[in-house]
Amino acid sequence: MSNSEQTDRRQFIQKSILGGMAISSTSEVFAQSEEGAKESDLTQEVDVLVVGGGTAGNIAAIQAGRAGAKTLIIERGAQLGGTTTTGGVAFPGLFDAWGKQIIAGIGWELVKECVELDGGKFPNFAKVPKRHWQNQVFVNQFLYAILAEEKCEQAGVKIAYHEFPQSVQKAGIGWEVVCVGFGTRRRVRCKQIIDCTGGAEVVGMMGLPRLREEETQPGSMLFNLGEANNPGHHQLHRLYVHGADSSNSRTVTLANLTGRRSVLEKVRKEKKRLMHLQPETGFRESFRIVGETMITVNDYTNGRLFRDAVSNAFYPVDLHTKSGVKPKPLKPGTVPTIPLGALVPKGSQNLMVAGRCVSSDRLANSGLRVQASCMGMGQAAGLTASLAAAQSTTPLEVPLGEIHRELAKHGAILPGKS
Repeated sequence: MSNSEQTDRRQFIQKSILGGMAISSTSEVFAQSEEGAKESDLTQEVDVLVVGGGTAGNIAAIQAGRAGAKTLIIERGAQLGGTTTTGGVAFPGLFDAWGKQIIAGIGWELVKECVELDGGKFPNFAKVPKRHWQNQVFVNQFLYAILAEEKCEQAGVKIAYHEFPQSVQKAGIGWEVVCVGFGTRRRVRCKQIIDCTGGAEVVGMMGLPRLREEETQPGSMLFNLGEANNPGHHQLHRLYVHGADSSNSRTVTLANLTGRRSVLEKVRKEKKRLMHLQPETGFRESFRIVGETMITVNDYTNGRLFRDAVSNAFYPVDLHTKSGVKPKPLKPGTVPTIPLGALVPKGSQNLMVAGRCVSSDRLANSGLRVQASCMGMGQAAGLTASLAAAQSTTPLEVPLGEIHRELAKHGAILPGKS
């Protein structure tokens, strides 16, 4: 088809009438093809491989890239952001505690830019709210996802969507990871892995121990009935999906089908229009690693300042059950911390985790799993992995003072320093 014929065709489509409604004007962009894009088998060498592009993963990747590490992030879905974007919990928190900000860095940078670009509002962190959720920051989930991609690109991070590891093997001082997606088999040779899958799926593939209770917290399917979604300015409606399990594709499928079926029942019962529906259930709980350090609920509620603390956390003990949730607020002045050892699977080399799979008991994890805390973990893991790769060592051998200095350079608030 000639250029003139293509132009005529576009003009015809734009002027056509379909079902009595004119088709709106269409803009165009062209995706630049990368070398070898049509090949099904790829081999790639990187310093840091981040598996999982959710709340912790995209921050870990951006930090590793900014620290100079050649970084690749693998994500089974179609966008970054995880719970914030795909799950629709677009009010990440908590970045503050007791009248001051305690978590900043790359996660806060991304949230702040998203709110500012969207014309949103910030809570007053200098004011201690009556209820913890009153200091949540609302973000536009759609804008957040593409801003995260932009920051990855600016940091030199490569993104691979619709892929997931199939096998992991030791290779010299690092790893060889085979990832698969439709039409793609990617062999990645890397020095360090950061598992940000939520359920420590890579850790499980390696045969390292993980923890999970028989009953897990319900997931949430988020939607809007009767009124349009106003992203970045309000919360969505939600319903519990009991038994929601994110540990494999079959259980995720079941959770999604169950959630959507329940939404359809509400539409028929309430006779309201379905105005918005998230593509996936938001999951609260899955596997946790057995780390070099285990954060207990006493550590968490007492605000223990670990010797190797690399990030702060703040949220009530927040265990959801079939009868609902009754958050247990922390005592005034309490700010929990996250040690580096809780991000390293026990006995492992060149491997870290970040996010809700952090080494912790169940009650501590119910507070640690929230987004701001996971962002802080992600930044700490990304920075530590990049230093370990550069020094040809394993994360726990990187000097803690160096980790702290570099985190501060990248805007993080160090535990005990807020």
